Amino acid sequence: MRVRNFLFFFLMMATPAAAQQQALGIFGMWGAFEGGGRCWAIAEPFRAPAAERWRPFVSVGHWPARAISGQLHVRLSREKRTGSAVLLRIDGRSFQLRGGGRDAWAPDARADEEILAAMRTGIDMVVETRSTQGRLVRDQYRLRGAATAMDAAALACRPRRG
Repeated sequence: MRVRNFLFFFLMMATPAAAQQQALGIFGMWGAFEGGGRCWAIAEPFRAPAAERWRPFVSVGHWPARAISGQLHVRLSREKRTGSAVLLRIDGRSFQLRGGGRDAWAPDARADEEILAAMRTGIDMVVETRSTQGRLVRDQYRLRGAATAMDAAALACRPRRG
């Protein structure tokens, strides 16, 4: 049931420009999709504060036309307080993200690579920051299926050889 809800949610989130969105598969707690000239692996947290105006997620995206491959994007469950750090922890390893408002990213391509490598072998991932009200925000993810979903997205957007 959760997998069906997951798939339905992401298909319904498609904008008219991305109406050609296609599911590549559901892998554990992760899904892989392509559409609008991009591909991505994505998951919702299994534990997070109740949703307000948006739903939190973590995604790994590929945009061949922009020469972007393997870029981490975090949609936080709460808007972050200005000046607060966003920490991502994977099985004891910590990474600092940059962000503003409700979104966070790795600070550079090298950090993306390190985070994605940790996600491939990790079990759990936690994203933490402080909300605009000063409360601790902790979004928790399971990484089961992340590596396969990331691979499916990367393969779907790999450069075509002519």
